[in-house]
Amino acid sequence: MIALIWFSLGLWGYCYVGYPAILRLLAVFHARTAVHVDPVEWPLIGISIPAYNEARSIAETLEAVLACDYPAGRRQVVVISDASTDGTDEIVARFASRGVELVRQPERKGKTAAENAARQVLRGEIVVNTDASVRVHPQSVRNLVRAFQDPDVGVASSRDVSVARMTAASNLGESAYVGYEMWVRGLETSVSGIVGASGSLFAIRRSLHQEYLPESLSRDFAAALVARVNGFRSVSVNDAICFVPRGASLRQEYRRKVRTMTRGLATLLYFRRLLNPFRYGVFAWMLVSHKLARWILPWATVALAAALAGLAAGSTVARALLAGGLVAGALAVAGWIWPRDRDMPRIVSLPTFTLAGIAAGLHAWLKLFAGRKAAMWEPTRREAAPGDVDTAHN
Repeated sequence: MIALIWFSLGLWGYCYVGYPAILRLLAVFHARTAVHVDPVEWPLIGISIPAYNEARSIAETLEAVLACDYPAGRRQVVVISDASTDGTDEIVARFASRGVELVRQPERKGKTAAENAARQVLRGEIVVNTDASVRVHPQSVRNLVRAFQDPDVGVASSRDVSVARMTAASNLGESAYVGYEMWVRGLETSVSGIVGASGSLFAIRRSLHQEYLPESLSRDFAAALVARVNGFRSVSVNDAICFVPRGASLRQEYRRKVRTMTRGLATLLYFRRLLNPFRYGVFAWMLVSHKLARWILPWATVALAAALAGLAAGSTVARALLAGGLVAGALAVAGWIWPRDRDMPRIVSLPTFTLAGIAAGLHAWLKLFAGRKAAMWEPTRREAAPGDVDTAHN
């Protein structure tokens, strides 16, 4: 039981403190210099936007994409409708005169299937993948494309910024986690390259994007893995900002996490050869540390709780730690039922976000063990307030 306790606490410490500390140390001796020069001629790019029933937001999304600071004659914008039924297609069709193309899936099959269908339509040297629910900073596309001036770069990912309505319940836990994740990706970029791109906004060489992916996999995670298999590295571009509104509710965020982690586990299993350190060296270690080790944490937490319960009768320390866990659990329950129209205090939001993530991880593993694929893609319905983008950026 004592060994379980030390293993569980050590794994938590390694994943969130030890791993970035080692990356920071490695960066001192193995730092890579980013390329910041413009190409002689900006390449033709294809901007891919999968959408399912996005009538409420697709027009605003397209206006933001068309307003990006990238030569209009050097971009192609394609919306892939995953058999939408709410008028999304009709709204997109109104942008045809401005160069927006619509590809409609006759049958709903999910995001990765929609992206697979768009491969034959996209003509650019670089494919920029984004989401209908986010807002892209006007200079972000140009900054992503600039990263490909380095011939070793196969994927360039955005720096996500979590934003929310000031008057709505804000998940501060999600905001803190997104900021931490972007910091870690920055460290990975300086060492060997990120192990997964942002689903909100990332760019990839067309030759890599053309590779078919099974529909049950996550393309944003797989993009970095495909790049590595083909001898490229993936980078996080600090100046390529993407504003990601927080989920409207914790329950919605929980369902999203279960889907994301189930697809992530399936993707890692599909590319498991990259876990071989004898062939992929530092990248294999980073993949284990950033992805696999974190996904093992839910089971380590269950083991920790069981070990503390077993020792509680004869150990004051075990009782104290177990009591702390119960308090965190009580706060998480309070966060789960917290009114959506009231701001959630940090003392509630942080344990709520953490424990919800642990529960979602267990749920995802059980789905994988049961041989069940992730639920059909259901885009997270987010609400972004006017002015949030400027406030967050400044």
